[in-house]
Amino acid sequence: MAAASSIGAGSLRGYQRRVIPILEIVLFAVFVAAPVVLQDYITVFVTRALILALLALSFDLVWGYSGIMSFGQALFFGAAGYGVALLARDLQITSAFIVLPAAFVIGLILSVAIGAFLLLGRHPPTTIFVALGTLAGSYVADRLARDWYYLGGQNGIPSIPPMTAGGYEFAEGPAYYYLALTVLALVYLVCRFVVRSQFGLALAGVREHEARIAFLGYEGQRMKLAMFSLAGAVAGLAGGLYAFHEGFVWPNMLGVVVSTQIVLYALLGGVGTLIGPIIGVMIVEIASFALSDSLPKVWPIVLGLLLLFAILFAPTGLIGLVASERERVGDFGRPPLRPRHADAAPDDAAA
Repeated sequence: MAAASSIGAGSLRGYQRRVIPILEIVLFAVFVAAPVVLQDYITVFVTRALILALLALSFDLVWGYSGIMSFGQALFFGAAGYGVALLARDLQITSAFIVLPAAFVIGLILSVAIGAFLLLGRHPPTTIFVALGTLAGSYVADRLARDWYYLGGQNGIPSIPPMTAGGYEFAEGPAYYYLALTVLALVYLVCRFVVRSQFGLALAGVREHEARIAFLGYEGQRMKLAMFSLAGAVAGLAGGLYAFHEGFVWPNMLGVVVSTQIVLYALLGGVGTLIGPIIGVMIVEIASFALSDSLPKVWPIVLGLLLLFAILFAPTGLIGLVASERERVGDFGRPPLRPRHADAAPDDAAA
């Protein structure tokens, strides 16, 4: 009887640790139902937040799961946005079946090129080297876009026609909202599969102690490059969605401001969890929307102070307040139950 109760308690503790799946289901249900109760302009606002959540997800892949501090996710985001804008402007290609894969590929190719330069050296690069390298890439891309007449210079590329699927146009509102939500959900599931796979487990080992993992035969830098490339492709996909949703692209999409903004979103929600950055984006965007309306002159200062206090007093992010360390780090499988006789022995001895 004692053994059964012990096993039951262990199972209950394991169940209580599973907070993240509950958050995922609840958040997805809220997103699905949101356009039914929200006004149209709020739906447009939340659509933009969903796309930014996709960008924050890409940062979580490189920092939370690979230990790569990237300040250049906006580079892949903005480059893909400019790429699909040029397809729409110069070639009149607006089909979602072409422009979204194109955005994905642009982000992938660019991240492979930059990642190979930064990561595949004779010696493993330091965190500072990669951070400054990605930051420099983002800054250079920003300046290039501002000075290149073909890309519109300071004004960017305006009046991008709507994305289409056959004869249907994805206009702002519920249609584009559910398109963004579908893409986010699919990418999230793929990312969840990747980080929980054997590759994800090995990459977690590289993040914690690369020398030991190298001793076991894993090529840590190539594994980091693979995850960096996947994250760049996800950021590119977000850039393609963002360009058609906003109807124009501009140099700020490539710059360090957006890159830093995404880092803050992810840190606030909790890196290394996938769901944390999405929660961080939603909280910051909603807070920005509310504060800009009630405190139009000082809301950036108030928001900055709120972010500062949140990061100082919750270093593992807001999700760390409800999820255990084991769940955030990942147990990669269900913990085994102890054999019945292991708990029964002390009771028998006492009898």
